[in-house]
Amino acid sequence: MVHRHTRPFILLVAIANVWAVLGCTTPAPVLYPNAHLEKAGEAQSKRDIAYCETLAREYVQNHSQVKAAAEYGVGGAAGGAALGAIGGAIGGDAGEGAAIGAAVGAAGGILAGLYKSNQPNPTYEDFVNHCLAKHGYEVVGWQ
Repeated sequence: MVHRHTRPFILLVAIANVWAVLGCTTPAPVLYPNAHLEKAGEAQSKRDIAYCETLAREYVQNHSQVKAAAEYGVGGAAGGAALGAIGGAIGGDAGEGAAIGAAVGAAGGILAGLYKSNQPNPTYEDFVNHCLAKHGYEVVGWQ
């Protein structure tokens, strides 16, 4: 049986593992296999994508990851505290439940914020798509 004081730690470790997986995924353009892509080849198309993404980062402002993560963390902490207090009241200790809920909610909120901030904004995507089109590629989407 897991001791009641180690439950929050186990939950935080599980959330950290999810974040590690989500944090590694960054959407990239998917190119249609047209004649230009076939002629350029995979290596050249990757260089062109990298060039267009670099150019987009220079001209398009993205929201700060830290700011977005903090905003989601505050919201997650508030929601987690409320749900934790309810759960704790049912279990006998509303204060402990609120504290555990706030910690887990904040961690979950921060992870959600980091994941969301890791997604390119629509202007960034449009910029990269336009740049790639000028190079002869057809972007069918992002994944």
